[in-house]
Amino acid sequence: MATHLPKRKRDVSPEPEPDFPSNGPDIDLSLLESGAAEPLDLRAAKKLVLSFERRLKENLEARMKHPDRPDRFADSEVSLHEELEKLRTLAGVPELYPDLISLNLFTPLVGLLSHENSDIACDAVSLLSDLTDADEDLDDPAPMVGLADCLIENNVLELLLQNLARLSESDSDEANAVHNTLQVIENLIEIKPSVSDLVCERTKILRWLLGRIKYREFDANKQYASEILAILLQNSPSNQKLLGQINGVDAVLQAVAMYKSKDPKSSDEEELLENLFDCLCCLLMPVENKEKFMKSEGVELMIIIMKQKKSAYGSAIRALDFAMTKYPPACERFVDVLGLKTIFSAFMGKVPIGKKNKESYQEELEERIISLIASLLGGITRGSRRDRLLSKFVENECEKIDRLMELYMRYSDRVKAETERLDTLELDDLEMDEDERYNRKLEAGLYTLQLIAVILGHLWSSEHTDMRARTELLLKQNKLTKQDVKDILQEYHDNIGDLDGPEEKERAQALIQKFISSF
Repeated sequence: MATHLPKRKRDVSPEPEPDFPSNGPDIDLSLLESGAAEPLDLRAAKKLVLSFERRLKENLEARMKHPDRPDRFADSEVSLHEELEKLRTLAGVPELYPDLISLNLFTPLVGLLSHENSDIACDAVSLLSDLTDADEDLDDPAPMVGLADCLIENNVLELLLQNLARLSESDSDEANAVHNTLQVIENLIEIKPSVSDLVCERTKILRWLLGRIKYREFDANKQYASEILAILLQNSPSNQKLLGQINGVDAVLQAVAMYKSKDPKSSDEEELLENLFDCLCCLLMPVENKEKFMKSEGVELMIIIMKQKKSAYGSAIRALDFAMTKYPPACERFVDVLGLKTIFSAFMGKVPIGKKNKESYQEELEERIISLIASLLGGITRGSRRDRLLSKFVENECEKIDRLMELYMRYSDRVKAETERLDTLELDDLEMDEDERYNRKLEAGLYTLQLIAVILGHLWSSEHTDMRARTELLLKQNKLTKQDVKDILQEYHDNIGDLDGPEEKERAQALIQKFISSF
């Protein structure tokens, strides 16, 4: 979740023309779409802007003069619609945006979002969607950033949301306008990531998105709403907390619950479900939202999803991992609602086989389960719950320890291979500092290997005779010693950061040191 969601182009059906009379001049937009038209220069752009301003002025004057006579200003609205269509060509020349800002094109354009005729407002949204759609190959991002700043200064975020509130998706044109509104917001975030926090501060977009994802029926806009929500929550603690404060955890759980006993019917619906779990995992970053997750019976829902063994199985494990990391109350709840049998069944490799059962998916699932078990052992330190947890490693002749050592060897081999590769690179005079070297090893599986060593540390320090005997036997069979495990733990100890504060760092290091000393 640390990276920004990649922006995807969508196959959106062409927007139907608004229901205007057809007595205006015809425009052959196919020439523009095919690239047959000559590229615009500044002189041609100025003509377009002046023509747009003239048609807008005529429309406003006609509406003011005949406010109760739509037939008297209908023609001017047709002309205005046509001018907006012509302005689409400007999207192909972002290098002219600074000049267009100087010509004051965007102030009246943004103002059209509150036009009394919602068709005109929808035209403006569609045009803004085109204008803000940055080309990935654009050499100089400055014109796009300038455009984003100009639009935001003209209150585009607030006006987009105000217009959104009056749209009815039962009308296909207005449903397209909803999609285009979300597209503008995504484009602006792509151009200027700080817009992610800004739009949530200035508008009620989070409430609107929550309401939209709770629709029972699937459609493209529900999918897009889930994606925008996930983008807004990524890397933004303020948005995560804000959504939690408006009952967002419960709302996302309700949306997820629709899939507790059924699978998505299409690849688009699968993407919706993935987006919803991305939202949920982002929400579970702040501690206060973990508490809300528990109160909304999120732990129980995730276990139900796992037991149903539908396509959300792996996502439920991921959500539980986020919920239980450094949060003992969720670990205790997990044990109380009989989650141990379900997670240890997954740990032993008994996972549902399906189209998602690819190597990368299996590997991610494996790593999540290891992380979750490490969280359980770290969060439940005493009492009957601890006894129940440890007993899982003894049952069936310590088969869980056998599995743990199997995973230890696999990840150990990967890390050794990566270490040898890095040594070869350094021999080739490729400079690499210790931090980069360590991060490369983490990516190769060192972090999971460290968690396995931490789990072994928990088991060994419990002083359970059978668990110690089994661990020693397996180490010997694999030509390892306790020192090998201690070396992994020592490296982990030495690299524990202070992201959660100096006290938490000291506590974590003391626990690892206890494990090292016990071996």
